[in-house]
Amino acid sequence: MKVLFFGTPRFAEIILKGMLDANIEVVGVVCQSDKPAGRGKKMVSPKIVEFAKAKGLPVYQFEKLSQHIEDFMQIDYDLGVTASYGKILPKTLLDLKPIINVHPSMLPKYRGATPIQTALLNGDNVTGVTVMKTEVGMDDGDIFVQEEVEILPEEDYVSLLDRLAEIGLKLLLQTLKNLENGMAERTPQDNKKATFVKLIQKEDGLLDFNKSARELTNKVRAFCESPVAFFNLGEDRIKVYKARVENMNTSANVGQVIPDNKRFLLQTADGVFEILECQVAGGKRLQARDFLNGYRFKVVQV
Repeated sequence: MKVLFFGTPRFAEIILKGMLDANIEVVGVVCQSDKPAGRGKKMVSPKIVEFAKAKGLPVYQFEKLSQHIEDFMQIDYDLGVTASYGKILPKTLLDLKPIINVHPSMLPKYRGATPIQTALLNGDNVTGVTVMKTEVGMDDGDIFVQEEVEILPEEDYVSLLDRLAEIGLKLLLQTLKNLENGMAERTPQDNKKATFVKLIQKEDGLLDFNKSARELTNKVRAFCESPVAFFNLGEDRIKVYKARVENMNTSANVGQVIPDNKRFLLQTADGVFEILECQVAGGKRLQARDFLNGYRFKVVQV
């Protein structure tokens, strides 16, 4: 079976690597276009481009898939596989060959582009991975197989993504084998139970200390890669990469930095939020103790 792979970020790269390791015949990789990044806005290719080219795979970066249907007709493939590709596939493409999708949630829950972040933001204890048939609608195709996954208490977006990608790879390989053997069965989703997730914007990373310490910690876990959670302390913007809930009683006001030479503590609506790893604008990403050794507080109230 010849597979045309669609995917862009790390989740996709893990699955693509696993497919190649399992000797799946991947005939090409379709990913999103290069985008400007950094202060200089230099055009940067997705990391999967370098990986795919190193493996000798053709790479296709079409801005609008609907305008390249004839190009797809020239590619010799039997099945498409998508994993965090990031764009809706047009019906004209879906009509060419069947396509299946690896989605990191227990569909129909969390349809859309940010299911992993949303599960962490909501403080869910479980999530999962679904392999489904891709249709025109948003993640609404029939399910081949899915597996529930426990979210570990201190797990963040990066570690959870890696685990879900490995589980997704296992389920995908199982599905491909069943498709080849004519044994693949599909189950329709219950659309009445569907929930949808929203795209995450940079401003969504703002930490509101009127929220609970647990809610703030969940946001840090969800946004540890991009956009990184942050708060403004006077004129300084401080990004927070790791944090936890600290069980202690204080008389501090909400948003106040709690004096401590070794730990970076702030009062929230219901308790104390401890920053473990952070970065001030223009500075390095540091452990909280190292940050406090060099940082001079101009204000102590958010």
